[in-house]
Amino acid sequence: MARADDAARRAELAAADSRAEAARAQRLIDAFLITARRNGLQPQPLQARLLSGRVVRTDKQGWYLRRDRSVAIGADGGYYQLLVPGGLRERIRGVRLRSTSPPMVVGRGGKDGETGPLQDFLDRLLTR
Repeated sequence: MARADDAARRAELAAADSRAEAARAQRLIDAFLITARRNGLQPQPLQARLLSGRVVRTDKQGWYLRRDRSVAIGADGGYYQLLVPGGLRERIRGVRLRSTSPPMVVGRGGKDGETGPLQDFLDRLLTR
């Protein structure tokens, strides 16, 4: 029983860490939105890429964080992964994006040059 309790406790601590990281990242995004609006940085319609490789329209506007357009910040403050499942229906109608918990490190575990602190990606958007 002690092992199960230990495992449950570790899972609980990991979930709490994840929530705390997402809250810190959301504060950065919220500050970015204020600065972007103040500087007149206009959001653009976001597009997503289906697993098949096709590009489709979405129901959101925002700013792409990565050059490959796989991650974006929505004008609504959401953090969006833009690689989505779908088929013919999504190609015709587009997709409805759901925000995910934002990380403090974009692309964690990815290739060099495609990862980094969220703040760096947001700063790059503001200096374009």
